[in-house]
Amino acid sequence: MLGSDAAALFAVAPLAVVAAVLVARRQVAGAVLATGVGVFALYTHAQVIVGQEYLRLPGNVERFFPLLLAVFLLAEATLVLGWRAVPADLPAPPRRVERVAGGVLVAVAVLLVFGLHLRPMLVAWSDAASLTEYASSPTPFWLVKLMDLGIVVPVATVTGIGLLRRAAWARRFAYPLLTACTLLGVSVTAMGVVMNLRSDPDASLVLTAGFAAFTVAFAALTAALYRPLFGPAGTCQAQQVRPGGNGLEAGDRSADRAQSR
Repeated sequence: MLGSDAAALFAVAPLAVVAAVLVARRQVAGAVLATGVGVFALYTHAQVIVGQEYLRLPGNVERFFPLLLAVFLLAEATLVLGWRAVPADLPAPPRRVERVAGGVLVAVAVLLVFGLHLRPMLVAWSDAASLTEYASSPTPFWLVKLMDLGIVVPVATVTGIGLLRRAAWARRFAYPLLTACTLLGVSVTAMGVVMNLRSDPDASLVLTAGFAAFTVAFAALTAALYRPLFGPAGTCQAQQVRPGGNGLEAGDRSADRAQSR
C-alpha cells in the first residue's frame, strides 16, 4: 500500500474538491464525478481495513479504525447520493468514444483475470512459500482477488458489453467505473514506483510502466467521456433541478402565474 497515500493526496482529494464545487453549481458532472470518487474510496479503504495482518505484524493501525471507518462511511454516502443525483438520460458521448470505452472495459476484465490474478493464484495453490506477496500478507492477497474477480471483473464485463451494444443504462455505470479505474491506476502506479525504489522482491519495472501507460490512457478516455457533460445538455439537466433556475422550472412558474390569473 506504500505510495497509495500520495496518489490519494495529489489526485483523488483534488478531484473530490472539484466534484463538490460542481455539485454546488448544480452541474451534472459533479454528481457523476462524485460517484467515481466514492467507488475508489470504498475499494481502497475496504482493503486497508480488512487487509491488515493485525496480530502478526507490528504496528498500531487498529487505533486508526475510527478514522478509516469514517472515510468508508463518507464514501458510501458519496456514492449513494451521487448515484441518486445522476440523471438516467445522460448525454450520449460520441459513438467512437462509447465503443472504445466498451472495448477497454472488457479488455480490463480480461487483463485482471489472465494478466494479473491467474498466475499468482496458481502459484499460491502449488507453491505458496515461493510467492513473496502471498507469504508475507495472505489476507490482502485474497481480499484483492475477491474484490477484483468478484466485483470489478463482472461489472466491467457487463458494462463494457452494454456500451458496445449502445445500451443507455451502461453509460450510467461507465462513468463511475472508468473514473475509479483511472484513480486506481494512479494509485497502483504510485505503489509500483515505491516498490521499485525500495527494491521490493515483487517489484517490476515493466509492470509499473504498463500501469502508468494504462493510467494515462484511462485518463484520456475518461476525459473524452465526460466532455458532453460540460456542454449545453449537462447544464440544462442541472438547471432543471436547481431551485429558481431556468429551463423547465421557469416555464412551470409562468404556467403557475397564468393559472393564478
